[in-house]
Amino acid sequence: MLNSFFETYFKMKSRVSSHPMKSIHNFINGKYVAASSVAHFENINPATGESVSHVVRSNKEDLEAAVQAAKSALPDWKKRSMEDRARILYNIAEGIESKLEELAQAETADTGKPIQFSRSVDIPRAAANFRFFAAAATQFASESHDMAGKAINYTLRQAIGVVACISPWNLPLYLFTWKIAPALATGNCVIAKPSELSPTTAFMLGQICNDAGLPPGVLNILQGYGSEIGEAMVQHPEIKAISFTGGTKTGARIASIAAPQFKKLSLELGGKNPCIVFSDCDYERTLKNVVRLAFSNSGQICLCGSRILIEKSIYERFKSDLIEEIKSFIPADPLDPQTKMGSLISKEHLEKVDSYVKLARSEGGTILYGGEAAVMQGEHTSGAFYLPTVIEGLGPGSRCNMEEIFGPVITLQSFHSEDEALKLANASPYGLASTLWTESLSRAHRMSEALHTGIVWVNCWLLRDLRTPFGGMNQSGVGREGGWEAMRFFTEAKNVCINFAAR
Repeated sequence: MLNSFFETYFKMKSRVSSHPMKSIHNFINGKYVAASSVAHFENINPATGESVSHVVRSNKEDLEAAVQAAKSALPDWKKRSMEDRARILYNIAEGIESKLEELAQAETADTGKPIQFSRSVDIPRAAANFRFFAAAATQFASESHDMAGKAINYTLRQAIGVVACISPWNLPLYLFTWKIAPALATGNCVIAKPSELSPTTAFMLGQICNDAGLPPGVLNILQGYGSEIGEAMVQHPEIKAISFTGGTKTGARIASIAAPQFKKLSLELGGKNPCIVFSDCDYERTLKNVVRLAFSNSGQICLCGSRILIEKSIYERFKSDLIEEIKSFIPADPLDPQTKMGSLISKEHLEKVDSYVKLARSEGGTILYGGEAAVMQGEHTSGAFYLPTVIEGLGPGSRCNMEEIFGPVITLQSFHSEDEALKLANASPYGLASTLWTESLSRAHRMSEALHTGIVWVNCWLLRDLRTPFGGMNQSGVGREGGWEAMRFFTEAKNVCINFAAR
């Protein structure tokens, strides 16, 4: 059982180290192993400022061990039937669900997000990812094309081989498994790296996979810094595909390394998402959902709406009511089940968010609400808490409307017409997601077709069907995840043409 594993593991660590702090190690070839270097870093709980564990700092030697383990496991894993791979993925999903509370507690300790969010969103979605792609594995079909009695073509979809999955800190296990599950379902072996800021649930996943019957070497998890072990993974010639979620600058760096090696790339990057509120919206439903889409996870979700565009005729009323509604999102203890908004991921990130608020003031913006770190009590006095912040008076070309802040900061802009709303919405180098709030069906179709985003939600937000393609345009990324898109990304298409015409 996972609990007894960790109890034994951490007791063992305390005997060999003078420091009683828990240690987060690599998972290679089905075993937890120390890094080849003694170097490590501290994993900080951002809500308290306290160190909760030591994390190994992997290097190229650790990567080589992981690659060799993956290569050794690959022939057997590729040959396994779809049903066999699906059975193991179902087992992993059940293992995650059986450890929901332990995983949720670890997620909240790593990120400072509300425990209720970890319990109801992060961990259940991680299990759902494995269950969804387990089913997809058994339905993934070949195509055939008949050439009028002369020949027949059929398409094989074959595993790429050893692939890399690199995930971010904001939805740690949720997005980690979103990549790993389809890669495993299609017969690949995986080298995976979680963010250095949220390493614990990825560490715990290794034992869950062992308990589920995943063969050693099929999944290997390396801890460490993106600039070190992450970049080494991208560079390694035996790793044939990279699936990455994170910042646009990092995505550009990955592309510059991987493209000359002709590796397959899936890059899910940043967003500066518009939320467009028309006067004919369902007012109360829209109001509550705009607060949710702006400040969930303290605005640290790539899909959050940070540019709120409001039709002029309801602008003043909506602004006033929005600020009143926001007051229920005041930061509080993440472990309190009633808390809606926890801390930011780190003090450094808080400083970045605050620098944008200062920039907004210098650009002529008016801070309508928030605009500073939250004052906390008790064990949270050193935490990275920031007030939900509302800014108006900035033009569409201002930096605060053009650059991703990734925090609890929104800007308000008004518009008079559909055309003006569309122009404001598309005035961004990003193109990940947008939301439309209107009761006009024809307007919803017109706007959805014209918006430059990979996802459009109409009268909803974060309502996800895992069968649908997920990803953005422009600086929001390359490629799509989810459904058949993910299954196709982690396979190579091979056409076979058989001539059966009479001679």
